[in-house]
Amino acid sequence: MERTAKGTFVKGHKGLKPKGAKHKTNEALRARINTFLSDNWERIVQDFEALEPKERLIFFERIMQYGLPKLQSVEYSAILEQQIENLSDEDLTRLLEAVTEKLESHE
Repeated sequence: MERTAKGTFVKGHKGLKPKGAKHKTNEALRARINTFLSDNWERIVQDFEALEPKERLIFFERIMQYGLPKLQSVEYSAILEQQIENLSDEDLTRLLEAVTEKLESHE
């Protein structure tokens, strides 16, 4: 790899890794997190069910980012929080029940 006199890469340099290559540390950490979640899933569900409806939706929204691709996450998160704030407790409960049912049907 060619470098300039200052030690920086020459113009047009493509980088050290091929496009789409995964970092080993990230993959190892992701595997450990997945193992932890799997091993403690029953407790996580119990804790989740003990939360108030609004807290459950906030938790759900935050954990979704690890299972779904991010789509302009900052904007999406702000919009979702605003929409959650405007829902009644009854609407929140119905929404949680629908989401939980959908998730359970995919297990």
